[in-house]
Amino acid sequence: MAKTTTPLRIIPLGGLDGIGKNMTAFEYGNDMVLIDAGLMFPDDEQPGIDLVLPDYTYVLENEDKLRGIIITHGHEDHTGALPYLLMDLTHKVTIYSSKLTIGFIEGKLAEHKLITPKFKEVSDGTHLTLGAFNIDFFAMTHSIPAALGVYMRSPAGSVMHTGDFKLDQTPIDGVTPNYQAINKFAGMGVDLLLSDSTNATEPGFTPSEAAVGPQLRHIIKNAPGRVIVASFSSHIHRLQQVCDASVAVGRKVLVTGRSMVTNTKVARELGYLHIDQTDILDAFDKNDIPDEKITVLCTGSQGEPLSALSRMANGAHKSLTITASDTVIISATPVPGNEKSVGGVINALSKIGCTIYDKSNTLVHVSGHGSQEELKLMLAMAKPHNFMPVHGEAVHLRAHANLARQMGIPDERIFIADNGDTLEMRGGKVTWGEPVDSGVVYVDGLAITDADPYVFRDRKKLASDGIVTCVVTVSRRRSKVSEIEIASRGVSFAANDEFNTSGQEAVRVALEKLEESGSPSIEQLRKGARNALSSYLWSTTRTRPMVIPFVMEV
Repeated sequence: MAKTTTPLRIIPLGGLDGIGKNMTAFEYGNDMVLIDAGLMFPDDEQPGIDLVLPDYTYVLENEDKLRGIIITHGHEDHTGALPYLLMDLTHKVTIYSSKLTIGFIEGKLAEHKLITPKFKEVSDGTHLTLGAFNIDFFAMTHSIPAALGVYMRSPAGSVMHTGDFKLDQTPIDGVTPNYQAINKFAGMGVDLLLSDSTNATEPGFTPSEAAVGPQLRHIIKNAPGRVIVASFSSHIHRLQQVCDASVAVGRKVLVTGRSMVTNTKVARELGYLHIDQTDILDAFDKNDIPDEKITVLCTGSQGEPLSALSRMANGAHKSLTITASDTVIISATPVPGNEKSVGGVINALSKIGCTIYDKSNTLVHVSGHGSQEELKLMLAMAKPHNFMPVHGEAVHLRAHANLARQMGIPDERIFIADNGDTLEMRGGKVTWGEPVDSGVVYVDGLAITDADPYVFRDRKKLASDGIVTCVVTVSRRRSKVSEIEIASRGVSFAANDEFNTSGQEAVRVALEKLEESGSPSIEQLRKGARNALSSYLWSTTRTRPMVIPFVMEV
């Protein structure tokens, strides 16, 4: 390969600090390509936040270079940031992805009233030229159909991006990984491999999706009443197995949950989900079908409080209520951080008395990500000169790096990066480059906002300790405090008259001392009221609610 002084810059903007918000920019001179634009769901440390996005400011600052956005597959952690990114870009950029992924994206963009994006369908074997980049796509297996890997060549060297994958030899749709293409690209040279690290801590091989089928068929065939299956709405392979098992024993499939209704419709229209129209119905059209002839496909495998499963379990669903004669299958693994929510739903179902199956007691779920032996096989096939683990938390990235060492890649050619770090490639050789600004932005209702630790601190404090307000009325000449009122919310002593009386007296004494020392300002009075009431609350209740003082002149 001819040497070039212009580097290929590999810039991960998300996906290296957790399972989510995957986004990586590839920049060569005046050309840039973006692979994936995902989101992450908030955890307990981000109260009130709806979604977490990668900070893609670098892309916006260089959008004149952006030649295309490649989406490897249709999961939210790879597509969810697209509506926000497209709204922020000042010109239209073509999105390249598989037919199914584009179908899912179109539905997502329509929700945001973005109805005229530019799409180009690609598939296994598609070749593209985007500026300085020559790009080839190859099939991979994952927990969603039409997942793709990417091989990218530039004048400075080549990169292979696996996307999310496992090496499933018996996939439900019969589409196995394109080993021939991977080996062909290895023969052409893979200067840098970016590979999925999600299951890098799991030994052995991930079981095939087909392994779930027999258990699903057994449960669905022998259940005395309705069968309710909660799964990711994008897990079309799983949904196909549920549909096949249900139709085989004469059950109609009812669909409920907004994303489940949307995704099953899109997948059927595009030929990825095969079930006769007479066998799949909306849950509101169930009519008088006997319970033993019903299977329900629903959202809620992550314990989301507003999901169809949670609403059914709590008696809040408009057309379906779970009873003791029902069988519930939770066909998913909790995403890290969702374990408590899933446990809460299981407890609610247990109180009803229905039969519950999840991965802890039956093989009703397998991962869509490759375990250690599959990751080593990918390294063996690709034969990369340099390696950068992606898609995982720190523990996963380092475990994957260790696998690369076992496969003979020396430490100096293994790059464990953080979001915003930059790799530079020249003549196929990779070095660290100058980092770019990175981080996260939050979707908070209709607002898109940067991280503000003070907002989160206040929200957590309000949730844990409550709030107490103190309204102080003083005469215009501030010669004395005429009235003090205390109100509270979210505190256990709110109805205690003695607390109100004693608290008022503590504030009055403190403000009178301020007045004796001179003519205090409004701000001094406000600060004095806050300090006095906070001290009183701590000494008498050992709690620290948020104290908000108001001082009014009359």
